[in-house]
Amino acid sequence: MSIAKAELMAIGKNFKLKDFLAMNLGIFLVSLGIHVFKNPNRFASGGVSGLSLLLGQMLGLPIGSLMLGLNVAIMLLGFFFLGTEASAKTVYGSLAVSAALWLMEIVAPMPKPLTGERFLELVFSVFVPGFGSALVFYSGGSTGGTDTIAQILKKKLKIKISTALLFTDFFIAAGAGVLFGAEACLYSILGVCLKIFLLDSVLESLRIYKIMVIISDKSKEIYRYINNDLHRGATVHQAQGAYTVEPKEVITTVLSRRQAFQLQQFIKVADPQAFITISNSTEIIGKGFMGFD
Repeated sequence: MSIAKAELMAIGKNFKLKDFLAMNLGIFLVSLGIHVFKNPNRFASGGVSGLSLLLGQMLGLPIGSLMLGLNVAIMLLGFFFLGTEASAKTVYGSLAVSAALWLMEIVAPMPKPLTGERFLELVFSVFVPGFGSALVFYSGGSTGGTDTIAQILKKKLKIKISTALLFTDFFIAAGAGVLFGAEACLYSILGVCLKIFLLDSVLESLRIYKIMVIISDKSKEIYRYINNDLHRGATVHQAQGAYTVEPKEVITTVLSRRQAFQLQQFIKVADPQAFITISNSTEIIGKGFMGFD
């Protein structure tokens, strides 16, 4: 089997249905936010959409076409620096956003802002595509453009994706002042800051895992359920009760929120007297979770 064919099979195996659905929902939200709120108000709050808005104003070309051209150029960088799997998702994401935006411009053109409330529209121009971008990042892809550049910076400089996006988008937002005046520039910079805050918040909430520590007389039943039904690992410690001085087994496991709920329901039936502590973590590194970047 050739290396290229093996890589394609690996991509197909790793690209789960939930990732596909999350990515497409994110793509729709990004396109909707750009078309309805960002472009009519000339909010160049970073990204290829912001750069395309600036170039479109200068060159008089359709924004969707400019986005497509810029994304193709940046995708070539993605293949070189990010590898086949991440780049394949980026190709899909960037082309889908450009196509959706182009279609929206034809079907429902927005020659003027939706409302007269510019600050309100700024908020929606950040939150709608920002939440969409977080879903796309969560699925392991990107919408191309400066998102791809941010992923490259994250990989090479070992920084957070939000920090990398702040670096790349700030200069585009500042460029809005040259073409659209100081007010548009300030709105765009504010939009970048709000976008970074939103991205951090959404990504952390999506990546929350539950660390569960369980003390139970039915420990064997519990960790067999974790292994066989939840398909997760667990660590068992030998301990001793301070009051009863009886030997105990302490189970520690890391689960998704859904798995943690399932385990709680199982323990509720198997051992109602079990003692459980639960804490949250947004970064779990190891087999079955994420690796070292």
